[in-house]
Parts: sequence; C-alpha cells; structure tokens
Amino acid sequence: MIALARKTLLHEWRRFLPALLAVAFSALLLLVQAALVQGIFGSAAVFVRASGGQLWAGYPGTQSVDLGRAIAPDTELALRRDPAVRHVEPFRWIDADWRAGSGALSIYVSGIDTSERALMFRALLDAPLRRRLREPEAVIVDRADLDKLGVAVGGAARINGRSVRVVAALDGLRALGAPIVLASLDTAARLQPQEPRHSYYLAELHRPEETEPVLARLAPRARALGFELWTREGFAQRSVRFWMLETGAGLAVIFLAGVVALVGALITSQTLMAAVAGSRNEYATLHALGVGRAALRRVVLEQAGWIGVGGLLLGGLLALLALALARGHAVPVAVHGGISALCALAVLLIALVSGLAALRSLQRSDPASLLR
Repeated sequence: MIALARKTLLHEWRRFLPALLAVAFSALLLLVQAALVQGIFGSAAVFVRASGGQLWAGYPGTQSVDLGRAIAPDTELALRRDPAVRHVEPFRWIDADWRAGSGALSIYVSGIDTSERALMFRALLDAPLRRRLREPEAVIVDRADLDKLGVAVGGAARINGRSVRVVAALDGLRALGAPIVLASLDTAARLQPQEPRHSYYLAELHRPEETEPVLARLAPRARALGFELWTREGFAQRSVRFWMLETGAGLAVIFLAGVVALVGALITSQTLMAAVAGSRNEYATLHALGVGRAALRRVVLEQAGWIGVGGLLLGGLLALLALALARGHAVPVAVHGGISALCALAVLLIALVSGLAALRSLQRSDPASLLR
C-alpha cells in the first residue's frame, strides 16, 4: 500500500500539485520570515558580535547596546587592575544630528579605538580602514546608507554642527534604527565635547575560556562602582531579545510570523483535503476490494508526507533565491541552522496535520457510493 501512495502521487500529480504548491508557499514564507527576523533583530547586536573581547562593561540595566549611557571613568581602572584582563578599550556611543546639503536626520556615532589591536568592530575594519579613520574629521558609514545620508565617499557633512568627511564606506554596518557612523575616539569627543565619559568598556582576557569565572569575580566590584558586566554573547542576546520581545516592532513581526504559519496550515489543509476528496471513488474501489480503512489511512498520510517533503524542497529552493535577492539589495537577512530546521519541521507538521484532517474525506469513500 505504501508503493500505492507514491504511484498515486506520480500518476495523479495534477490533482496533488495545488497541495504541493501550498506547502512550498508555506515553507517559503516561514523560511524567509525567519531569515528576516534574524537579520533585522540580529543587526541590533552587530556592535557586539563584530567586535573582539570577552566582556562588556556598561551602565547598569542597559537593555540594548544602542541604549548605552555614560559610565564612570574609573570603570577602566577597575577592569585593568584584574590580573585576568589583558586589554581594556573604551567605546563611545553618541546620538547625533547629521546634516548634508539640505537634508538632516538622526544618526548613531560610534567612537572607537583605531589602533591595530583594537577590539571594536574587529571583524569589519581592517588596518587600512583604521588608518583612514585616524585622519582628522574622518568618518566611515555603511555603503547602503550613503543615499539616505545624502553624501558620497569623499563628501563632507556636519555632525552636531561640526564638519566631518566620509573617508570610506563598508558593508555589514547597518543596525536597527538610525544609520551608524564610525569615528575615532578623538573625532567623537569633538562631536560631543559636553560629555567626556565613555558609554562602554570592552575587556579582553588572557584566557577567554575563563570568562564566566572572571565575570562572577568582577560583578560585585562592578555593582559597587556603578557599572554592570556582561559576556559578549550575553550582551548580544540581551540586545536582540530587547528589540524582538520588548518593542512594538518585534512583537508585530512575531505576530505576523504566527499568522503566516496559520494561513499556510489552512491553505495546505484545504488543498490536501480537496485532493483526497477527488480520489474518493478510487479509495472506495480499494475498500470494496478488501483493503481496510487503516491501510487507506496510511496511504493518505504517506501522500501527505511526500507532499510535505516535496513542498519543503521546492519552498527551500525558492527561499534561497529570495534571500539572495534580498542580500543583493542590502536587506538584512540571516540564516540560522537551528531555526531553519525548526521551520522545516513546522512545514512537515503542517503537511501531516493536513493529512490527518484529510482523513475525514476518506470516511466518505463508501463502496456503496460507486453504485449511485
């Protein structure tokens, strides 16, 4: 009977094609939606994940890296005094006003160390870019933000009323909210002279594998001095969770993902039920020939399983094309293996649940109906 399921699918492929396309559509929506959610909200942690070091020190209770506030200068001394810490580096966060030509918009300025051993944006900035950033009034922006900022590489603008010059543009700097502008610590200090303190300090340890014990040892001292410590990955996850679960935009996207899954399940269920209903006479004939209803149920469920696998493969291929198109247009997308596997499992479950729902049509395949 199992072979019968596959043969029926191949022979009656036109009947089952709508169900296959419905599953593929569900897979496409779920996979693309998941990649968009990861890309959009994962960008909230680009400051952390693109940087080196193992510990971040910031204002107590900071929920996301873009909500940093100035902390006491003796934070750096407290970190440097610990024998496990090899290097400490300041990071300045500024909410600023950008003006180029007749346009103006809000931006985030990241004041970073430009030395060769710097931790901040280690994965994005190579040595030549850091040297460019040491030039007076030099800034670097994301390539995709050039049009929004109204400036080209080599062009001039004003931040908080002070002149700056875009010396380079790179990819991977986009985050949630306003455009990000990189500047050296000296340039950033000139852009916000009224606030001499830094927003964060990054710490690199001699032995990265001892991050958790060092964090536990330094945490009481940090609370006493008015700052909080996080591991790099912990702070990145904290930023993503804040934007995903504690903002209206994040909850709206998650709600939309739920609606997509529900609509996909309903469409798949209806199309699969219609396909089974269309084979009612064939099932009635098999039942009249002595095939039990349990065996027929297994045929329907296997058909649902094959439709799920075929739809998942087709939807996955379409999702890859859609994500490649998105990346080509600087749309933030990210693929996480575990979450993609969960989406694939959800699609297969949708197909199997739809197959179970389609079993109701099988109950109407009475052999007596063949005589009507």
